[in-house]
Amino acid sequence: MVRLYNLHPFGSQRVVPCGQEPGRFCCGRDVLFVASAAGSCRVEAFAVREQGRCEPLGAFATLGPVRRMAYSRAGDYLVTIEEKGKASFLRAYVNWRCMSGGSSRVCVRMVGHKMEESYRETLKEQMSIVEMPLSDPPLCISCCPVSGDLLVGCKNKLVMFCLKYVVINQNLTVLDFERSLILHIGNLIPTEVAFCAGRVAITTELDVLILKLELVQQHAARTERCARGDGAREEPLGAGVKDEGPSAHALQLELDEFIVCQKPVELLGEESARCEIPVTLESTELPTEHTKRFHVRYLLFRCFTPDQSPFGFCEETKLHSLQLLPVYQTGSSGTAQEETENKRELLSLFCFFSLPHAGYLYSVGKSVELISTYEYSEKSEQAVLTPQFLHVITRESLQCFTVRCSAAAARDEDPYIDTTMKACPPVALDVCTLRMQLFIGPRAICHFKNHIILLTKADTEDITERSKPARRMLSGKTDSIKSRTNSESEPGWNLYIINTVSTIQLYREMVEYSRTYENVGTESCVHLLSEAHLLVRAALLGPRSLRPDQEAELCRAFRESCAFLGDCYSRFDTKDYHLALPYYRMSGLPVAEVLKRTVSEGDETQTYERGFMFYLTHSLNEDLNEELTKESANKVLQIFCLADPVQLPHILCSPCMRNVCPSAAVKCLQQVEKMMPSVVLTLTKASMALRMGDLMMYEHEMDSYKETALACGFAGQPRLLRQRRDGAVVPTQLAAHLKETQPALLVAAAVALHENSKMHLEEADSFFKRLCRDSESAVPQLLVDFWEALLVVCSQEETLQQLLLRVISQYVWRISKRQLPETKPLKTTEDLINSCNHFGLIFPWVTCIMSAGSPSDKDCHEDISRLQSLLCGPSVDVAAVLPALEPLAGGAGLAVRVLSCSRRGQRGAAVEQLLRSCPRAAALYVQHELRGDRRTVWWNKLLPELCKRTRLAGNDCPALISSLKETLSVVAVELELRDFLSLLPEDGTAAFFLPHLLRCSQKQPLPHGSEGRLGSNTRSVLQ
Repeated sequence: MVRLYNLHPFGSQRVVPCGQEPGRFCCGRDVLFVASAAGSCRVEAFAVREQGRCEPLGAFATLGPVRRMAYSRAGDYLVTIEEKGKASFLRAYVNWRCMSGGSSRVCVRMVGHKMEESYRETLKEQMSIVEMPLSDPPLCISCCPVSGDLLVGCKNKLVMFCLKYVVINQNLTVLDFERSLILHIGNLIPTEVAFCAGRVAITTELDVLILKLELVQQHAARTERCARGDGAREEPLGAGVKDEGPSAHALQLELDEFIVCQKPVELLGEESARCEIPVTLESTELPTEHTKRFHVRYLLFRCFTPDQSPFGFCEETKLHSLQLLPVYQTGSSGTAQEETENKRELLSLFCFFSLPHAGYLYSVGKSVELISTYEYSEKSEQAVLTPQFLHVITRESLQCFTVRCSAAAARDEDPYIDTTMKACPPVALDVCTLRMQLFIGPRAICHFKNHIILLTKADTEDITERSKPARRMLSGKTDSIKSRTNSESEPGWNLYIINTVSTIQLYREMVEYSRTYENVGTESCVHLLSEAHLLVRAALLGPRSLRPDQEAELCRAFRESCAFLGDCYSRFDTKDYHLALPYYRMSGLPVAEVLKRTVSEGDETQTYERGFMFYLTHSLNEDLNEELTKESANKVLQIFCLADPVQLPHILCSPCMRNVCPSAAVKCLQQVEKMMPSVVLTLTKASMALRMGDLMMYEHEMDSYKETALACGFAGQPRLLRQRRDGAVVPTQLAAHLKETQPALLVAAAVALHENSKMHLEEADSFFKRLCRDSESAVPQLLVDFWEALLVVCSQEETLQQLLLRVISQYVWRISKRQLPETKPLKTTEDLINSCNHFGLIFPWVTCIMSAGSPSDKDCHEDISRLQSLLCGPSVDVAAVLPALEPLAGGAGLAVRVLSCSRRGQRGAAVEQLLRSCPRAAALYVQHELRGDRRTVWWNKLLPELCKRTRLAGNDCPALISSLKETLSVVAVELELRDFLSLLPEDGTAAFFLPHLLRCSQKQPLPHGSEGRLGSNTRSVLQ
């Protein structure tokens, strides 16, 4: 549906001072080209200044009447199709600006022709005409606005010429063209073509075909995705449309007296390959290593029937005004002079074409879809699409329609559109007619920047009926720079430059117009404000030449339009009420300002719509750095008591509500509690009681539930414990009180927050450090308690290893510094071993080492035992924590080093350390760690080492003798008598070794001749 408003998008108008009647014209950048009508072979060039003022730049002759013409901003050249003697010629006019300097020299050359040495230097001061011969007459042309390449439409084919920059020397670069590609298209005579960023659009009288030229590498990647099932299967080129209409062969068999029309067809994306129009590529450029290979992909095919038009006869139903409109994306808003063509990045691409009664706008960039359909009130002659408007001329008027290009491009540019963060009016929003400006006999139209070029020519009957000059239709001046006194110009033609009004001016008019619908037409009000928003968004999107003050004004208008749309969705009861939140966010308005705009002062009967409550609830549930005044906070309290009391406990925890009256809040909470009691509500009441200083009420509320339920309640509303200010985690008054009175509950609540993904480890660190900022330790004990409690429930391996490293580092730091915790730990080592699988029972040999340790180790016994328990457990990655263990010394250090070696499989090194530093623990270590296949260490390693060390130490080391006895006891049981006897030293004391020999001999008798191996006169065990 097309809505109709009476706005004023057109401003002043001026008359272009043409010397002869215009036949064709085109424009771009800052120039307007006008080709004279039939009978004259001349093109005039005009510089377009501010307010549409035209200054003649010069004129040049053409070979014949100009049938088609196009200007390319890339390369700054003009290309024409000229006719002479029933033959058509394709010519490009290069370096035409030298005419404005007074030079009349012209160089004519063939495309690709090598410039002669004699006139190379003169090219800088003369215009060059590049002739491009074709085997078939050219029918239509189009220049790519991105690359400057030229596409020429001929019967059954399209020819592409690549724009080249030929460097003659360091001071001279010449433009040239190279015929690079031919698209052979079967049974198709193009009436119009459009070319942009590899997309090719073609129209016949009733058919539209859009193709994409893909590099072979891109096509291969896309084919691979299709093979994996990521895309639709690609049909062979030229496959037929099944059941869409009679085939060409069937049509030929129809009787001559019948007119047979095909059914209307619309095929999008991969389906358009079934359109019965085969396309074959022929590369014509010289093959090099840099030659690009292309593949054709079908994007869209649409076939119309002549009986669709309500205007005129069937034969008058023809397509016109084919256009591809690119929308660019840039990182900055530099001026047009600063922006070169290759810096522009294509964001979106749109295709427009029109029938006499309707126009169609498609998006053909990242996806292919119909965006808008325009229904005209009268037969259209021509149309031109811009990022902001669609301008259409009919027999008697110039009409201005809104477009949805900016809405589609915004979604291509920003992935946060259509979320709670950002919004944009939908692409499917109804288009509207802003103005229907009367003109006599509009014939042709084109557009660039904020100018519309309009050719009007009155019919003979129109001229004779006019007894006086035509009424001025536009609000601005009509300035004829050069009056025409020639009688030949009397038949009433004019070439106008119409200036569109500034974006800000039209935006203000739309906003003012929308206020007439505020109380009577909700939908119309939202629609007009959406149009105003899209108008400003289109002006801000893509490359633009704006002064800083203009851009700042547009940004202010954009935020203002977001605020207006937020007002609509918050005040009106619409299905899209949730859009109030993203629009208010985009407006940048604080919550207090939105309250002033929405809430009426002193109106006790005011009702609050869903959109406003949705915005307010989500905003207050976020950690905003805004603090409402006492009056505003109490007003919010009143609003939620009336409109959404269930949300009240959560709202009162918002940082914005710090100044709310706690007694009033408690009264409201008590009312809510009667309807829907909850743990969160109870905790909120306790928090408010604490703020009032009512400890009795606080204790009563906290005693209402068990600690487990209270911890879950904190997980339901984390802001009861912590809030954020300027990005930092800040503990609440309730958290500070729990630290002093119920630290176990505080730690349990923090664990619940972490397990529910509402507090990360780094946030918890910051929370406890800020809460215990008076602690002398860099890591307060309460944080260590949290880490230990989290180890009990943690299931993620990555987080588990982080926790283990943190607690081990803290244990080691306190042991090495002889630093005791500032508060008593919530759990003992025994509690942790019983409740947490990551803490293991301390091995006996570790206890043996510690019993012989230094007295200083007893001062940190609790931390040492926790550290040893973790290393005795199954979870610690010893390689990761090894650097943290280095500072340890003494008995604790020895035990930790041996544990580390044992966990890493270095048991031989562990035995060496024990024999060297704590021999009496060596046997216990081997007995505990070396079982099964590792028992050979007893007689291969431990027994020889003990004998050796005992021999050297003598009787002065009872620990070695004790370990030797224990080792002999084990070996005597494990080995046969002969093997055991072979291990005994020859200089050993019989009395020492005899009991072990007797124990071993109980299995078998002593071998003959072995008695003499033990000496009987030694005074020591081993000498």
